[in-house]
Amino acid sequence: MTDITHSGFVTFVGRPNVGKSTLTNALVGEKIAITSEKPQTTRRAIRGILNRPSGQLVIVDTPGIHKPRTLLGERLNDLVEQVLGDVDVIGFCVPATEKIGPGDRRIAASLDGYPRAKKIAIVTKTDAAERDQITERLIEVDALREDWAAVIPLSALTREQLDVLTDEMLALMPEGPALYPEGVITDESTSDRIAEMIREAALDGVRDELPHSIAVVVDDIAPRENSDLTDVHASIVVERDSQKAIIIGRKGSRLADVGKRARVGIEELLGTRVFLGLHVKVAKEWQRDPKQLGRLGF
Repeated sequence: MTDITHSGFVTFVGRPNVGKSTLTNALVGEKIAITSEKPQTTRRAIRGILNRPSGQLVIVDTPGIHKPRTLLGERLNDLVEQVLGDVDVIGFCVPATEKIGPGDRRIAASLDGYPRAKKIAIVTKTDAAERDQITERLIEVDALREDWAAVIPLSALTREQLDVLTDEMLALMPEGPALYPEGVITDESTSDRIAEMIREAALDGVRDELPHSIAVVVDDIAPRENSDLTDVHASIVVERDSQKAIIIGRKGSRLADVGKRARVGIEELLGTRVFLGLHVKVAKEWQRDPKQLGRLGF
């Protein structure tokens, strides 16, 4: 007789920057979602797949829930809504280092809209908090809802309690076979993953409004003839000429730096040396323009 296995979908919700993507990467054991201290770094529903003898978890990493200011913002919120309606387990994340605020309360209350999903409260970033801070946070979170299946403090960075969370989530999943073949860790395409790596490098060190204005499109990936190099050409899309100047930097220094940083991850992903050609394009107000959004894949 075979052991019963459980499989299903889980997503983590919470304010932007509470550690959802970091947690996804830590659970999958490989970087599939980009991380940045900039809010709304995640723009698509990225699936990471975690295999255990007792079953399979498909983790859907979603954008943070926020008050939208643009059409892109509205589409990101719609995406979150759609994902939440489809998953088996929702993990609500709050950082141990910050008191529960109105944003957290609003998101916790909004989970009423998804009666099908079982709910777990997760206190993240425990490595950065004092013991009494963690205790205080656990009490605050516990009081937010009556129906938590579990309340778990953890650190994605030190991996403390990650196994506890995994076991708990698997136990809550419906019985059934794996949804993805073994060895698959994400259903993201290679070009999507490369675009995200470039965007992550471009986000580093930019200020204020600029992060939201950056999109990346991979134009071409091709092995170079008679060489162990892979040529990757990509466009970094911004909304204004002034932003283009910021991304390129003085005499192209910043763009070169972005390329250097992104190339490390791309070479690891492709398993070859990479020539990375980056171009910066301006698409005026693309976040508000349905046509441009469609072109950029939103």
